[in-house]
Amino acid sequence: MKNKPLAFQIWVVFSGILLVISLLLVIFFPTTLRSFFTKEIYKTIENEQLVLMEYGNPGNSFQNNKQKDRTVSHLFLPVQSRYYLYSEELPADFIRQTQDLAAQQTASSERYEKNLRNQTLFYVIHKLTINGEPSYLLSYSWDSYRNDLVFTLFRQLMIVMAVVFLLSWIPSIWLARYLSKPLVKLEKHVKDISEQAWHEPVEVDRNDEIGKLGHMIEKMRQHLVRKDEAQQTLLQNISHDLKTPVMVIRGYARSVNDGIFPKGDLSSTMDVIEDESEKLEKKIKDLLYLTKLDFLSTRKPKKAPFRLDMLIHEEVERIKWAKPELTWNLNVEDATIMGDSEQWEKLLENLLENSLRYAETAISISMSKSEHYLTLSLWNDGPPIDKEIIGQLFEPFQKGQKGEFGIGLSIVKRIADLHESKVWAVNERNGAAFYIEIPIG
Repeated sequence: MKNKPLAFQIWVVFSGILLVISLLLVIFFPTTLRSFFTKEIYKTIENEQLVLMEYGNPGNSFQNNKQKDRTVSHLFLPVQSRYYLYSEELPADFIRQTQDLAAQQTASSERYEKNLRNQTLFYVIHKLTINGEPSYLLSYSWDSYRNDLVFTLFRQLMIVMAVVFLLSWIPSIWLARYLSKPLVKLEKHVKDISEQAWHEPVEVDRNDEIGKLGHMIEKMRQHLVRKDEAQQTLLQNISHDLKTPVMVIRGYARSVNDGIFPKGDLSSTMDVIEDESEKLEKKIKDLLYLTKLDFLSTRKPKKAPFRLDMLIHEEVERIKWAKPELTWNLNVEDATIMGDSEQWEKLLENLLENSLRYAETAISISMSKSEHYLTLSLWNDGPPIDKEIIGQLFEPFQKGQKGEFGIGLSIVKRIADLHESKVWAVNERNGAAFYIEIPIG
């Protein structure tokens, strides 16, 4: 059945529940009714006895004084006398057995049941005294009254259940279509997304579980659209970013081969070729590292404790000689975090290189701690970041203030995400600052 349409499955389940309820009622309802009406019959018999004894006239002899009220019949008989009375409804043997039961009865009133003539007789024997002699009152009722009540009620119940069962098909079909319709719509959207036709938004005007599923699919669609656009931009910018140094290297190499030195002499010309080769090598390494981070994002990261403050000092000492005229202000304290130290080294290297590129006179690095987070700040006194790009600064090949494309800050963002950290940039103190919020503990 799991291969059938969802609307059909819902309808079958709904109808099956009604059918099971109906079967349970068919099985247990008659038994319950019989038990209930049996007790009611005994109560009716005893009430009729009380009425008869209080208002009736049993007479002054042991004759067959039989009275009848609705379904209850009465018979007055002596206990000790062996004089047996004749009854049109009750056999003589049964009356004699009743007298014997009355003689042995210790309580003033007892309930009994007997099968006679393929019917069930419910009777109550009540001891009493008539004209000073012990007697008993036999009050009885046949099960035909009970069976008629049970049959009547059961028949009415079956009619009601049949009507309910037939009429329930209409709301069950409507309910099945109501529940399956948004799922069918979501199925179409998911199919379109699987075929990369994901530009139509997923709209589900619901707040239940189906609505939440629709919102998650829409969120996934937006993420895939952004990722697709980023990949297209990445491919375009890779070709643009790698083409420039390749063209410079080839052009200078041909000039040297032709005996022409664009920079005046062979040494200066070869320095340009070497610089462009280094740029090309770095871009290729960054691309490979970004690919590596994409792969690691699908795996459980391997983390170990390391000293972040020591790593900061090492990176600063290694990189600050590129611009010896800059002033470095470090305000970091001992800090041990969990993570991949090699990745954090790459993160700090890219942030420091970015600060080094734009700083004019000073770079400041500070650290602060709270109960659950460690916040690292890197500030430089360079030009502020354009407000138009500050929100997309960490996207691959985002164009910076100097018209350069790069993926260094994108690598920073990927590494931070792998370590459940947050990274953002702001303009402050006549410069630009990058913040990293790292969970601790």
